[in-house]
This record gives sequence, C-alpha cells and structure tokens, in this order.
Amino acid sequence: MEKTTAIVEETYVYDRQILLTVHKTSFFFPGDGFVAYDSTGKVVFRVESYTPVGGESGEIVLMDAVGRSILTVHRKRPSLHHRWNGFIGEGVEGKNPIFSVHRSSIIRRPTVTVEAYTDPSEEYQIEGSFACRKCSIVNGDKEAVAEIRRKVYPTPTTNVVLGKDVFVLCIKPGFDGAFAMGVILALDQIDGGRRRFEYPRFQFESLFLNSE
Repeated sequence: MEKTTAIVEETYVYDRQILLTVHKTSFFFPGDGFVAYDSTGKVVFRVESYTPVGGESGEIVLMDAVGRSILTVHRKRPSLHHRWNGFIGEGVEGKNPIFSVHRSSIIRRPTVTVEAYTDPSEEYQIEGSFACRKCSIVNGDKEAVAEIRRKVYPTPTTNVVLGKDVFVLCIKPGFDGAFAMGVILALDQIDGGRRRFEYPRFQFESLFLNSE
C-alpha cells in the first residue's frame, strides 16, 4: 500500500507494520471492553464500559492510553443491515459519521462492508471470519490494509493458540490504526461477540511481547 490513509487520526498512521495484541476485558460484564498493547507492552487503545457493551445508547467509545476519547462507534437504529457508524471524539450529537460498518446482505451469505466517508470516499471489505479471528480489511485494490489473527503463545515445548478474546491486529504501513480499531469494535457487535473467555490464564504481561 503506497498511499497514507488517515481516516480517524494521523497519529495512528504508521510508516511501518505494527502488531498490536488486543485483549477483550471483563471488569464488570463479560467482554465489556478492550485493551490494545504494542510489542513493548505499552497501552495504545482502550475501551471501558460500566454497562454491557453498547448498552441502551448503542455507543462505544475508543480511547487512547490516557483516556482521551478518539472515536465513538454508534449503532444506527433501525437498520436491517446492523449498521454501525463511527464519529470523531466522544458522542454523536450534531456530528456527521466518518465511516460505517454494515452487513451487505441479509438474504444470501452475509458479507461486511466498510465505507469511509473521506474525499474521495473509500470502500473496504472484510474478507474471512472475524468470529474465528481470521480476517482482513481489504481496500478497493484488493490489498489487505489490516489483518486480525489468533494469538499464539510460545512455550518451551509447543505453541499454544489462545482463545478468541486475545488476538493480534496487524496494521500495514500507511493505514490508520484508530480506524482499524473502530472497525473491530463494530465487527465485535455485528458478530454478537460478547462471549465468555476461553484463553488459558497465563501472565498476560508476557503475551504482547510475543506478538505473531
């Protein structure tokens, strides 16, 4: 990918490939939040909720490491295609969405489309299965600009594939990592992804140091 794509925030557009370990958290409700770490263990993104994710408001706020609101993902109601829109900052009132994520079919096998309301607008497809944590965000040139895959934890004797609540987000050079996280939040809701944790109880601090 040659061009730089800042859809949410230039800060999160990197000039090299970035691997983040994303962890679904359960401080108050199963799967109520996320924390994304870089390879050094530094928190890059987080989502905290004191109600079940989305709640009655249908809003999820993506924050940086210090709690600054970067992005709000909001469910459009009513919507046959389970559409989630993204807005800059916290809240949606008086704002125009900068992107949307939605199912493109409710009759045939459903696919997921991501529309970025940039100038000019761009469209992405989700290829693969987010439910299985094996999918890519693919641009109009059929290039994968971000990938989601299962987290593998190496041990002295074998490699352990962790459960679906710990996974790797690979962000390609020039793509907006905050936008990628916003898409993940929407996909998690479209997938109905509030599941009980499945991963073995390792010391979590060591997981991001072995991003794969």
